[in-house]
Amino acid sequence: MIRSVFVGVVTSVFITLLSGCSSLEPRSEPVTSVAFANYQADTIKQLQIGRPESPNKSDEVLWNAPQQWLPTGHNDQQKPSKGILLMHGLGDSPWSFHDLGAELAQQGFLARSILLPGHGTTPADMLDVKAEDWLAVVHQQAQALQSDVDGPIYLGGFSTGANLILEYAVQHPEVAGLALFSPGFKSSVPLQWVTPLLAPFKPWLLDPEARKTLPAPVRYMNMPTNGFAQYHRTSALAQQLLEQPLHRPVLMVVSEHDSVLDTGYLLEVFQTQFPHPSSRLIWYGQLPEGVQQSERILVKSDYLPEERISQFSHMGVLFAPDNPLYGRDGSVKICRNSQDEAQTAACENGAELWYSAWGYQEEGKVHARLTYNPYFNWQSEVLRTVFSVGK
Repeated sequence: MIRSVFVGVVTSVFITLLSGCSSLEPRSEPVTSVAFANYQADTIKQLQIGRPESPNKSDEVLWNAPQQWLPTGHNDQQKPSKGILLMHGLGDSPWSFHDLGAELAQQGFLARSILLPGHGTTPADMLDVKAEDWLAVVHQQAQALQSDVDGPIYLGGFSTGANLILEYAVQHPEVAGLALFSPGFKSSVPLQWVTPLLAPFKPWLLDPEARKTLPAPVRYMNMPTNGFAQYHRTSALAQQLLEQPLHRPVLMVVSEHDSVLDTGYLLEVFQTQFPHPSSRLIWYGQLPEGVQQSERILVKSDYLPEERISQFSHMGVLFAPDNPLYGRDGSVKICRNSQDEAQTAACENGAELWYSAWGYQEEGKVHARLTYNPYFNWQSEVLRTVFSVGK
């Protein structure tokens, strides 16, 4: 009797603590709009101070800074007719939208990307950041964008960024449509839900000293536990918000072999909670049994042996083949892809590479992370079609 009461009390306390650590509510407090130019300049100053010294620091500061692309043929005497704000994912940077931002400008958008607090400098700056900080800058810059265009605004988000833009869109019906790239609505990583409780006691899951030698010009290669905890909070909020359908045009892009997301959940969410007839799901891989390709669900194979691609990855959907860092001939190769040390060394020393998501291995092949999308131009045209509905 006493033992059962004790277990019940401990369980209750644990659940209360976890709930307190995890709960993230939709933002209700108003934010003061900050002009994008001022926000961009202030962020660049922070990057110049906070980013570690390297031979390419000046370039890296610009790569990690918020960016703006003016619509093709822009007339300074008139406001652009539409705008889009782009949010990167956990540990990433505005470089995620280096290619898409330019493409959207050609489609007539005033496109802007932002840098979420805790990002772009060093992973240690993520130790104390809160998801509320991320939501605040999203609200701030979405409002600034709305005032700078004479027409609708759209939102785009990658991974965690998709969770943040969903929160804003649900509260603001004036948002005309969403672009969701590998949206982080639900993780497939075991015990992700524990991270909010674990973060105060174990700041790092992996020793940061052991990861310092990895190249990371535009993303973190290691992450404090708190970063994962704050992602989990945004994910839990996104799942709560997705209990109600969103009746606006949405493009969702998902790789079947995404190593960090519950792709089955994403497929179901698209079919049930994004019912607008112009919405499209791009699915790279093979659909599960019982799900058919349709006008709303577009499928492309993610096995392309002519390009030595075994499968698509979580991050690769965003980048064009000619991206200077992540493209076919890009300067950055992510060799630590769950392989053994010998294969990682072979990758780093110039062996012939195949490309895949994290965790994939195949006898006789050395795999690096796939960091670009061979279908990038086609994907951009699908996005144009989805957003052409307007509002």
